[in-house]
Amino acid sequence: MTRMTRMNGRRTSASALAVVAALGLSAISPVTAHAAPAPAAQTAAPGDIVSSAPSSFHPLPGQPTNTKAWKVDYRSTTAKGEPNTVSGTVIVPQDGRKGPRPLITYAVGTIGMGDHCAPSAGFPKGTTAEANLIQQLTLRGWAVAVTDYEGLGTPGDHTYTVGRAEGQAMLDAARAAIRLPEAGLGEDTPVGIMGYSQGGQAAGWAAELHGSYAPDLLVKGTAAGGIPGDLMKAADFNDGSYGSGLIFMAAIGQNAAYPELNLESYLNPAGKQLVGALRNSCVADGAVLGAFKKIDDMTVKNPLDQPDWQQRLRDSAVGTRAPDAPVYQYHVITDELIPYAVGKQVRKDWCAKGANVEWHTVPLGEHVSGVITQSPLATNWLADRFAGKRVSGNCP
Repeated sequence: MTRMTRMNGRRTSASALAVVAALGLSAISPVTAHAAPAPAAQTAAPGDIVSSAPSSFHPLPGQPTNTKAWKVDYRSTTAKGEPNTVSGTVIVPQDGRKGPRPLITYAVGTIGMGDHCAPSAGFPKGTTAEANLIQQLTLRGWAVAVTDYEGLGTPGDHTYTVGRAEGQAMLDAARAAIRLPEAGLGEDTPVGIMGYSQGGQAAGWAAELHGSYAPDLLVKGTAAGGIPGDLMKAADFNDGSYGSGLIFMAAIGQNAAYPELNLESYLNPAGKQLVGALRNSCVADGAVLGAFKKIDDMTVKNPLDQPDWQQRLRDSAVGTRAPDAPVYQYHVITDELIPYAVGKQVRKDWCAKGANVEWHTVPLGEHVSGVITQSPLATNWLADRFAGKRVSGNCP
């Protein structure tokens, strides 16, 4: 897929489909109700379970998977260090395995901003597209914890692209899985971190925060691809393109984490209408709504020109700390949404800080094809880490 532009002021149906394919790693699912988090979440420790209930995991509608699943609400931490509640799903194969099994904490790519878009809402219906990739993990006998991220499935806006919130939600999802008695896991459970696109940002942050935020987890490695390591460069790249909906969703997410940014004060009437629609949209419809919109056409003043917005976007950068476990990182050289140079800079920064990084350039394809082609290789790499095999990386 190549980068598209507006032609004669119109979007073709092919462009709309391209938006869905490029941005949508999860499908639209019906709106579901969510209970408010229990008050105990404010006194619990990060990763403690606030509530849990049986659920189910289906890559396609009605497809059996020989797994058990639970919807969990668990305690986590906001980007400002305050306690919050995040929802997610714990999936465990029913294969009769005795003893410890590996656990993957998995972060999905961009799915939208509405609660009904959350992975936990789609798994029972078979409408979460990345469930097909997650099934490849459960078929190996691995347990999987999938965070919904802050604000998806719980009150408030989703803190989309806020790296610290995402990384903490991933690490606490792993803790919650280990603390869920029905899952049969234990403190000696080896953990892998995995994600692509938005999930790659989350995985990168989880890898960087592990030692300081969740040293109790036995993290063996991280597989992360398509990492939007520099949000300012990603925004500039997508402004006015068919991927521009990402910018406006990111603005909602940053404002959710940092209300003092006061997003509404920057929006003109068209911008307010767009942002209002995006808040309740999944990626497919939201991407179409936001396609080919320029920031200057939706605002009275561009917030990305302001020092406070610039600082908050820098705060979500990936590559500022060295992960303390090996990393498998990959990026499509022709990525039309997240520039290849942005992902490569993350690798350069991690390597400069002494991280053990195995870097892979994907020579062909577009953004979504990267995770489809690389997921099996990344999974094999994680299997080697669980097996205790050494990896030396390929930093320059």
